[in-house]
Amino acid sequence: MFGETSAFSGFSVDDLDAARRFYGETLGLKVDEEGQDDMRMLFLTLAGGTRVFVYPKDDHAPATFTILNFAVDDIDRAVDELTGRGVTLERYEGFEADDKGIVRVEGGPAIAWFTDPAGNVLSVLQEP
Repeated sequence: MFGETSAFSGFSVDDLDAARRFYGETLGLKVDEEGQDDMRMLFLTLAGGTRVFVYPKDDHAPATFTILNFAVDDIDRAVDELTGRGVTLERYEGFEADDKGIVRVEGGPAIAWFTDPAGNVLSVLQEP
């Protein structure tokens, strides 16, 4: 039914200006702002042209799952760049991380998690 229909995902944040700075300046994504006043929203453009809708929500609660996963060819370099831009990596109980905060599990991709200013979880992971 929707196999040929374009689609996009979205998530909420508590501060649209902080989200615009984080996704645009810190992560280097293309960020478009639409609307005015109380009806402002963002669209993030990912590699390949996929767009993600970011909207403000007064009673925002951070997502309890990873909202975006960025696949990279060199996770060590990506983590170094993130930390160099002031991003703090998350460490979760049950996942043994190295000194950089990267979880390296045999048989799975190396992965590191971090949050946006609204507390939503993102990851960077080594492409297979």
